[in-house]
Amino acid sequence: MEYSGARILIEALVEQGVDTVFGYPGGSVLFIYDELYKNSDRIRHILVSHEQHAAHAADGYARSTGKTGVCIATSGPGATNLVTGIATAYMDSVPLVAITGNVATNLLGKDSFQEVDIAGVTMPVVKHNWIVKDAAELAEVVREAFIVANSGRPGPVLIDIPKDVTSNFAEWTPSKVDTAAIDETLQGSAAAGRARRLSARNMRKSFSGADIEQAVLMIRGAKHPFIYAGGGVISSGACDELKAFAERIKAPVALTLMALGALDCDNPFCTGMIGMHGTVASNKAVQKSDLLITIGARFSDRVTSRTEIFAKNAKILQFDIDPAEINKNIQTNFEITGNIKLILRRILEALAQSSAQDFAPDAASGWLEEIVRWKAKIPKAHHRETELHPRFIIEETGKRLGAESIVVTDVGQHQMWAAQFYPHKRPRAFLSSGGLGTMGFGLGAALGAKIANPKCPVVLMTGDGSFRMNCAELSTLAAYKIPVLIIIFNNKTLGMVRQWQQLFYDGRYSETTLDRPPDFVKLAEAYSVPAYRAVDEKSFMNALDAALSDNANGVTTLIDAIIDIDEMVLPMVPGGKPVDEQLMQLPARPPEKS
Repeated sequence: MEYSGARILIEALVEQGVDTVFGYPGGSVLFIYDELYKNSDRIRHILVSHEQHAAHAADGYARSTGKTGVCIATSGPGATNLVTGIATAYMDSVPLVAITGNVATNLLGKDSFQEVDIAGVTMPVVKHNWIVKDAAELAEVVREAFIVANSGRPGPVLIDIPKDVTSNFAEWTPSKVDTAAIDETLQGSAAAGRARRLSARNMRKSFSGADIEQAVLMIRGAKHPFIYAGGGVISSGACDELKAFAERIKAPVALTLMALGALDCDNPFCTGMIGMHGTVASNKAVQKSDLLITIGARFSDRVTSRTEIFAKNAKILQFDIDPAEINKNIQTNFEITGNIKLILRRILEALAQSSAQDFAPDAASGWLEEIVRWKAKIPKAHHRETELHPRFIIEETGKRLGAESIVVTDVGQHQMWAAQFYPHKRPRAFLSSGGLGTMGFGLGAALGAKIANPKCPVVLMTGDGSFRMNCAELSTLAAYKIPVLIIIFNNKTLGMVRQWQQLFYDGRYSETTLDRPPDFVKLAEAYSVPAYRAVDEKSFMNALDAALSDNANGVTTLIDAIIDIDEMVLPMVPGGKPVDEQLMQLPARPPEKS
């Protein structure tokens, strides 16, 4: 049967299991939007206030489910507005399909109205992109796009479609691939619970039995084994395997920002976050370990600080699906490249053939006891007496929302406080921009996460600086009656930048003070969003009660929580210092300088 290119696009998206897309219309995508209108019972379209937040919403949808997020924008500025969101997903390995319109094929390359080479622009921040110039090729491009986004290391892709391709007719032939018959254990997004078409490359094992034997031999010889787990554990659906592995070899586990929730924070082997604002236990243990087992992590500079002395006493064993990450930042002693879930399963099978005593740290070394002592070391700033402390806000919110909640952050001090203090109990429940550090990520991502998980409480923890960048999406949340709880950590400054200015720039607070409008409570009310202001613990708890009551009635709510301008994120590793040399105390505040 012949369909227009726009209809073929919709049919291909439905075929891939897409139920929601986020976007903003424009001239080059009018035929697509006409088909979305006709097929609104099959695909839900969420109209955002800005294309960047369409990408962030698709990202939040993907991070919280493991499914592929989809966003749509028109040509020119619509397409370029997606780029920050695409780059955010790329840096954190999030599966995303971005669809952009373009001018008609006969106008390409002629500087036509709202024309931009979006394929060229996005090339560095996508796994692949396509310009579809024939409607007959559109269905297969969509199918391939979803395979590429999900196979191997997940990531974003882009499909650029000239306007005449969406109006031209071509034969539509449904796919004959039985996706339900594919063994989900072989794919990186198995935890999503949805079969996907996979490329032959993704299904091929890229390691051997000899590789597993060598890894087990290294584990057997370790007295101070330590596991450094990254977001690849969650992407591959390997959280159960990580837990079993840690408990089997009795090794402590540090988590990156992207891996929070991969291991329950209350698990005795969990030492918490590692890196610049990591725990004492994680940062000291990595430096004292004699075997660092790196699983689905990329040795980010925010983790390693000085690479030449990171894990200075350890042999390094690395497991990763992406061969480009091997020996990129840190030289390994041995590595296994492949699907993390499969690697850990094979290692667990090998460990099952031996006595547990063969793979336990030497009891005489006191390794685990030393970890316990380090875990007890907490900065005094975590218990600082103020009218309203970030730890109080986060812990009380976590208690009220429960284990099924999803916490989303923007970027800055509040992000690190949420990473440190929120009770991370399960994977895909902490959504944050790690690699790119995108201020403005949060509200769109919270929107996407709530739509994907309507039964889970969703809270956005944001700063006043970040919230200024995305507050227009209050309109979207109000219009669609999407109940997200928004908590603004309002210190009237760009807090993380100010922290650096105080510590390393002698108190020269250049352009970081935000003592200016808007009043966030009044702003929220202008969007028909109930809002409350909290200045101390009592008023915060009252606001939280009222906000959660509003949420229960299907309404987005906002709490403007006023905190001290001089709150800091501690511990902190100063730039250029070894990762275990952490600032643990608040310094005296230098005098304000002009």
